[in-house]
Amino acid sequence: MNRDELSAVGERRWVNAALGVLAWVTALVFFFPVLWMVLNSFKTEANANATPNLDIDLNLDRYREVTESAGGLLSFGEAFMNSVVVVLASTVIVLALAIPAAYALAVKPVVKWRDVLFFFISTKFLPVVASILPIWILARELDLLNTQAVLIVLYTAINLPLAVWMLRSFFAEIPRELIEAAEIDGARLRGQLTSVILPIAAPGIAATALLCVIFAWNEFFYAVQLNPVEGSTVPVWVTTNISTRGEFLAKLSAASVLACIPVVLAGWIAQKRMIRGLAMGAIK
Repeated sequence: MNRDELSAVGERRWVNAALGVLAWVTALVFFFPVLWMVLNSFKTEANANATPNLDIDLNLDRYREVTESAGGLLSFGEAFMNSVVVVLASTVIVLALAIPAAYALAVKPVVKWRDVLFFFISTKFLPVVASILPIWILARELDLLNTQAVLIVLYTAINLPLAVWMLRSFFAEIPRELIEAAEIDGARLRGQLTSVILPIAAPGIAATALLCVIFAWNEFFYAVQLNPVEGSTVPVWVTTNISTRGEFLAKLSAASVLACIPVVLAGWIAQKRMIRGLAMGAIK
C-alpha cells in the first residue's frame, strides 16, 4: 500500500472506533433507566427514595411483597395468567389469519393488492383514545367487560395489520421456482404452505409472532379501560402497586421487573430466529 491508502485505512479505523464508542454510549444511556429500576427493586423504600445511591440491600423483600399481596385488585399470579391467555390466544389467531392473507398478497397477488395493503395499515391511523368509547359501549352491550375475550379480539385486530405486512415481505422473498415445482408435483395450497412456504419463512413467522407477543403483553390503555378488575393483565397489575399511603418506588420497581421478565426471556430465546427473520424481510 502507498501512503495515501494507508492513511485512508487509518481514517476508516478511527471512524469505526468512534462509531463503536458512540453505539456503546447510546446503548448505556438507554439501558441505564432499566438498570436503575432493577437496582431499586433490591433496595428498601427509604434507600430507593433517597438521593440516588448504589446502596443495595440484596434482598427479595420487595418481590415477596408484590407477589404475596393482591395489590387491592388482583394478585400477580392471576394477572400473569390473564396476560398469558390473552397474549397467546391473540397471537395464534393473528398468525392463523395473517399467513393466508400474506400468501394471497405475496405469492398469489389479488387485484389491487397495494390498495389492500394500504387498507390494512390505515387501520393503525386511528388514535386509541378516539376508539375507546364505541369499543367500551360494544363490550358492555355484548357483556364482555372484565373478560379476557374482549382483549383477545382487540389485540388480534391491533396486531393483524402489522403481521400481514411483515409476513408478506417474508413470503415475497421465497423463490417462485420452489412454489412452481410444488405445483408441478401436484401440491395444492395447503401442501404448498406446509411443505415449501412455512418451513422457509419460519424465521420470519417467529419474528412476527414475537413482535405480536411483545405488543400484546405491553398494551395498557385498552386493558385498564375494559378490564379494570377481574380481567386485569400484568401492565394493569403493576399500577396497583402505586399507593398514596407511603413510599412505593422500590415495590413498583420490583413489580415492573416481574412484568418485563417474560418478554425479555421470550426475546432472548427467539433472538436468532428474530434476527434471521427481520434480515430476511429486508432483502429485496
